[in-house]
Amino acid sequence: MAAESERLLDVINLRTSFRIDGEYYAAVDGIDLDINKNEVFAIVGESGCGKSAVALSIARLHNTNYTKIDGEIIFQGRDVLKLSQSALNKVRGKGISMIFQDPLTALNPLHRIGAQIEESLVYHTDLSKSGRKERAIALLEQVGMVDPALTYSQFPHELSGGMRQRVMIAMAISADPDLLIADEPTTALDVTIQAQILSLLKDLQAKIKSSIILITHDLGVVAEMADRVAVMYAGQIVETASVEALFENPKHPYTRSLLNSIPGIGGEEEARLHTIQGIVPGLREMPREGCRFAGRIPWIDKSAHEEKPTYHLVGPEHYVLCTCYQHFNVDRVYYPGS
Repeated sequence: MAAESERLLDVINLRTSFRIDGEYYAAVDGIDLDINKNEVFAIVGESGCGKSAVALSIARLHNTNYTKIDGEIIFQGRDVLKLSQSALNKVRGKGISMIFQDPLTALNPLHRIGAQIEESLVYHTDLSKSGRKERAIALLEQVGMVDPALTYSQFPHELSGGMRQRVMIAMAISADPDLLIADEPTTALDVTIQAQILSLLKDLQAKIKSSIILITHDLGVVAEMADRVAVMYAGQIVETASVEALFENPKHPYTRSLLNSIPGIGGEEEARLHTIQGIVPGLREMPREGCRFAGRIPWIDKSAHEEKPTYHLVGPEHYVLCTCYQHFNVDRVYYPGS
């Protein structure tokens, strides 16, 4: 574990529940995370596993009328969940900032790019009006805009998807945040632009020395960007390790299934796509007891799963949930139509 002086964020027993027809269902069910200073920490898993719910909980961006958050989110020694709205506004942008998955919906279509970047500068700096404009143009140049002065005066619909994502990054880093949360920052982009955005994030992280929580379903992005990784399934973290340990020695059946599903380049055997049987359960169908992944690996006997899964230390800072990891056969894969 990292020394306390290196710790930036501690998430303790976080439970995020959404109200459906008057009842609350947990999308994030009692997870623990620790993020160190100047670290890239990835959270990976299929859609519906609760990754984005974790990100939005840390930034406290959920609608309180339909969401209930329990646990502790200790950021720089203070519990974010206990902050007043005024104190929270000071933390957002300066302490914790976020890059959203879809910049077209995150950006205001009625305001020019420059005004949207300057909004954070109004709250978190004492720059003059001219100073804010100068800073906004400098940020657009920093994220690789060819003509930052022109982009400053444009509306979001005048930009391409990759350009809008660069604007989102410029907005997120405008106040030099200590923690940057990137929620699927390359999902809607083609592979060439994806590579450019990832390279940009790596360069910026090295310059501003912020920590990054990277939310993704792409293991290739994890391998490229992260120092450590947590694998989420059905609202729980099933495995946590350094990126090197996870790729070299994955333990949990879900982690190994994800890695086994990456398309390969090779002969006829590799041409068959490995898929994971079944789907992530919905909130109402979420198992409340036992291993939540058990239903998708029915060839493993029930006795291999713990009734109340606990974490097992299998290597330096490498934890895996449930004893089923000891019984998973990597050669047993599911093929469509088989």
